[in-house]
Amino acid sequence: PPFAPVARVHAIGHRRPLPQPPSLALLAPTFVSVCVADLGDKTQLATMALSGDAPSARARIYVFAGASLALVTTSAIGVLAGAALGRLVSPVVIQRCAGALFVLLGLWMLVRSA
Repeated sequence: PPFAPVARVHAIGHRRPLPQPPSLALLAPTFVSVCVADLGDKTQLATMALSGDAPSARARIYVFAGASLALVTTSAIGVLAGAALGRLVSPVVIQRCAGALFVLLGLWMLVRSA
């Protein structure tokens, strides 16, 4: 917007840009990363097993609804925990720690399977 403030002056006189409002640009990478991460995991296998045991199409709809509600709930917990953690720790530190954790878990799985 043409009249939006460009910067906020802090007590020590430094100018810092105002935070930008969230945009739909976060939707696609979030969807892709969560979808790829969840393919073939224990949750999907459990959902497949429950669906396979379902006696009818209507029962499979209930399996879908339950699994969807569970994913929404765990995602909400993740968003709330991330927001709280983001106030305490820099996002760069969180990203580096998450990356290091994934590498360590991957190495552990490789060593364990050898």
